[in-house]
Amino acid sequence: MAEVEIGTVSDFFARPQVAGIELAAPLKVGDTIHIKGHTTDIIMTVDSMQIDNASVNEARMGDAVGIKLPDRARKGDTVYIITA
Repeated sequence: MAEVEIGTVSDFFARPQVAGIELAAPLKVGDTIHIKGHTTDIIMTVDSMQIDNASVNEARMGDAVGIKLPDRARKGDTVYIITA
C-alpha cells in the first residue's frame, strides 16, 4: 500500500480529540489516512469531517477540515492518504 502526503495538522483539541488539518489534496469520508509525527502514528478510516462546524463528505485542496481522532496528534504532524 502506498502513502501520499495530503496535508498537515494545523491544530489539535483534546476534548473531544479533534485535529484541524490543512489539506494539500482532496479527502473524502471513507478514505484511510495515516497521521505521522515525532510521537504520533495513527492509521484510521475517516468516519466524518467538518468544515466550519458543518459536516461534509469530501474536501478539496486548500480546505481546512476537522477530523475526530482516536488518539492525540500534534501540530505539524504529516497526514498521508493510504492508496491500494
